Amino acid sequence: MDKAVIEEMFLALGPVTIKRLFGGKGVYHEGRIIAVEVAGEMLLKADPISAPAFEAAGARRWAYTDRKGKAVGMPYWSIPEEAFDDPDIMAHWVRLADAAARRVNPGG
Repeated sequence: MDKAVIEEMFLALGPVTIKRLFGGKGVYHEGRIIAVEVAGEMLLKADPISAPAFEAAGARRWAYTDRKGKAVGMPYWSIPEEAFDDPDIMAHWVRLADAAARRVNPGG
């Protein structure tokens, strides 16, 4: 995804910073990581409070396979499909990601 597309996705939060990360991109808001782009897919930060909402909406949790072949779940979830067609729905999900990042790292 290019910078303009990413910035549009997170417009509800205001300015975001995009940095290279793990062969993809990290999206930061006020110094906190709120999303990662992996293999062209944007994944939003979640925590134990917000993860159930992502799961209920049909989102997938990102996991990778470690050296021993074990799946390791990460605190990032796919964006529910309907969000891509509606800026208000996208705003809801990116705000959830921002809130999770604030709970995980309150000091920024």
